[in-house]
Amino acid sequence: MIDDHGVREKVAWILIRDDQLLVTRVHGRELFYLPGGMREEGESDRQTLVREIDEELQVVIDPDTMRHVHTAEIPPGHPAHGPFRMICYTAAYQGELVPSREIAEKAWLRHADRDRVSVVDALVFDALHEAGRLP
Repeated sequence: MIDDHGVREKVAWILIRDDQLLVTRVHGRELFYLPGGMREEGESDRQTLVREIDEELQVVIDPDTMRHVHTAEIPPGHPAHGPFRMICYTAAYQGELVPSREIAEKAWLRHADRDRVSVVDALVFDALHEAGRLP
């Protein structure tokens, strides 16, 4: 979805386990991305995260546990196709993390692996690292 100022936005899920961050890779791409996706018309961040994570990893997000962690932005004109904004949340979930048809694989990466993710995802990796959440 694009906001009122022409900025593309993604709602992403932050799940850290054993000092590693959950990421996914779609078929045909080499880079990993934080799970989540674009808002559909009229959706809230909560609705988007619940829908996207179910679609990608087949688990149920508890929207009442969602907590904003970070918002990363790529400015207009950036070589990584700015402007772009990624709004990141933690949330509890139920189920087993199983990649769907659109997801080639899931992985758990450390901050040192940030070169394996997209530009905006690397910004989130850095923010989590600086906050002491991702060593």
